[in-house]
Amino acid sequence: METASLQQDSLVEYGFRRVIITITAVLCALLEIVDTTIVNVALNDMKGSLGATLTDVAWVITAYAIANVIVIPMTSWLSQQFGRRNYFAASIIIFTTASFLCGNATNIWELVFFRFIQGMGGGALLVTAQTIITESYPPAKRGMAQAIYGMGVIVGPTLGPPLGGYIIDNFSWPYIFYINVPLGIIATLLTLSFVRSPKYEGSKKQSVKEVDWWGMVFLIMFIGSLQFVLEHGQQDDWFEDRTILTLSILSAVGLFLFIWRELVYENPIVNLRVLKDKNLQVGTVMSFILGFGLFGSTFIIPIYTQSILGWPATDAGMLLIPSSIMTGIMMPFIGKMIQNGVPQKYMVALGLCVFFGFSFIMYSRITNDTGSEHMFWPLILRGVGLGLLFVPVMTLSLSTLKGKAIGEGASFTGMMRQLGGSFGIALITTFISRDSQHHRVNLISHLDETKFEVQQRILQLQQSFIAKGYSTNEALGKAHQIIEGSVMKQATILSYMDVFLYLGVLFLICVPFVLMIKQGKTIVDTSSIH
Repeated sequence: METASLQQDSLVEYGFRRVIITITAVLCALLEIVDTTIVNVALNDMKGSLGATLTDVAWVITAYAIANVIVIPMTSWLSQQFGRRNYFAASIIIFTTASFLCGNATNIWELVFFRFIQGMGGGALLVTAQTIITESYPPAKRGMAQAIYGMGVIVGPTLGPPLGGYIIDNFSWPYIFYINVPLGIIATLLTLSFVRSPKYEGSKKQSVKEVDWWGMVFLIMFIGSLQFVLEHGQQDDWFEDRTILTLSILSAVGLFLFIWRELVYENPIVNLRVLKDKNLQVGTVMSFILGFGLFGSTFIIPIYTQSILGWPATDAGMLLIPSSIMTGIMMPFIGKMIQNGVPQKYMVALGLCVFFGFSFIMYSRITNDTGSEHMFWPLILRGVGLGLLFVPVMTLSLSTLKGKAIGEGASFTGMMRQLGGSFGIALITTFISRDSQHHRVNLISHLDETKFEVQQRILQLQQSFIAKGYSTNEALGKAHQIIEGSVMKQATILSYMDVFLYLGVLFLICVPFVLMIKQGKTIVDTSSIH
């Protein structure tokens, strides 16, 4: 243990080197996360220029997400096999090269294939960047290191849409990928020049025969199928669709075989035994819920402002920027509080309550003409809540782990955060679709055509269409269409309100469970990630 500690301390950097390594790691984490959301606003342009359908072009997002979630659990093992610096540099090169090839794609399936390769490189950047930045700081400052890394992870998803919107408005969609190329080259050169790899006592490279190939196959079968189901379930009507049903069964079988393989194989690609740690168990659940809230709210707010309020994509993306800035401002203070010994479980509980406050205010404020001024302060509250959640959840999850188990634990929390986001978006889209139909039925039941107010409204609309040259019957049909459109819009708004309410209640329910967590004895010393 003493040798491991000395090797760990030998990675600590000071002065200029630490600044450069910090910038490199945050830049790589940002590149990865921005790319998960930057394409959302470019899908229409891609569809037009590549001659693809909306279903086809959705694969541009799906392929990246599947590759991301597959590679994250394997990151700790791959780092040990190839050396952290080499693996990190190779991941940046794969990500950068695939970005260039994405921009040059001549048809939709080329683009989807290169996005998958980009996701394989990008998924590794997240956990490895967290590892590098944490180990570059001395134990007393590792809470601050987590906070610096957290700024990139929280700000990244909200930078994507406005940046993508600006590039689409002023250039063309390939440039959302080309922008990665110069940044990737700089990050590669800085990594090779400054980043160092740890040497673990007793670690050895596995031969080809020793590699857990079946573990990889079952992991890909489980995670890949699950991610596809989550991305495409709603549009394909879930289990009514044969493909979704088949992949759901395949995912369940993959999970069972993966767990069995990793528990019986001598050199597992993912060490599941690390999940015996009670804090890590709670931490993986909390990471899932954090991903659910972070990506779910990042998804629903732009959709609401664009579909209900009619905002352009750039304005919808810009709305979330103050929230992200607030989280960024919070991070150093959170890091300082952790250094000063403030128990993380109380910070997490407070963060959950604050996020409930944000959700409840949004529930009470959204209408069909809500302005940005009505959402500014609730979104600032969201930023505070996420700031109180992110770093404490990470450090608390790993607080009772030691040695290489910490790196393996970090992979689990990273994977669960990504899966939480996928589940959040899938459930929210499904809920809005189903719930709005339920509200429509209720609203129509109260729309009695024998009432004077309803008759007057239909008559006014009919008269306005007659004045535009429509016949009496055509004008009446148009009037009914407008009434139906108003009902549907109101029903959709009610379903958005429900989403915010249920999201807030979910976070509030977690508070008592968080308060029961056992605090690690040496949070600061053990919050490094190997």
